Amino acid sequence: MFRTTLVSAVAALALTTSASWAEQHEEPASSDETAETDQSAEMAGTEGETEGDGMATVISAEVMDVDGNSLGTVTINNTPSGVALVGIDLSDLPEGEHGIHLHETGDCSADDFSSAGGHIAGEADHGVLAQGGPHPGDMPNASVGSDGSLQQEVFLASLDIQTMISDSDGAAFVVHSGADDYESQPSGDSGDRIACGEFAGGS
Repeated sequence: MFRTTLVSAVAALALTTSASWAEQHEEPASSDETAETDQSAEMAGTEGETEGDGMATVISAEVMDVDGNSLGTVTINNTPSGVALVGIDLSDLPEGEHGIHLHETGDCSADDFSSAGGHIAGEADHGVLAQGGPHPGDMPNASVGSDGSLQQEVFLASLDIQTMISDSDGAAFVVHSGADDYESQPSGDSGDRIACGEFAGGS
């Protein structure tokens, strides 16, 4: 019994001594390692505060109908993947299917919104059913219910926000009266422009 107790006490003392020795001889982190750790933590915090859920809104537009009534907003967001994400939140639209596109000029001043120019096309043809399509600014048709609201998110892999949206003349978001057939040139035979929002251009 005494021998067992003595062995246990010696083992406990050895463990305590070993832990104490490790603490005394542990090498402190270098100033570079400490700075790197602090910087990483700071960057992570900044990213969370800036982007929240992983997205950062780059630019937004208030969308108006032909009578000048505000229908809501459209935002274009950066994502961690680099693919642009368009967020649409509109109300008071006519029920039915509507073509929606990004247009090349941030100008909705004309009565028929023709001042917004054509689609943001790049070197492509219009529509996903066209062999050379789609345009970078082409989006799926919007389905608006009887309540007139439209909430939709669209990924645009070919859209370059800096050169196509935030360039010197800006860009526009346009809602058309009818559905896009995804193949007719140059704009999908989607009818009149019934709503428009301006993305301001850069300096």
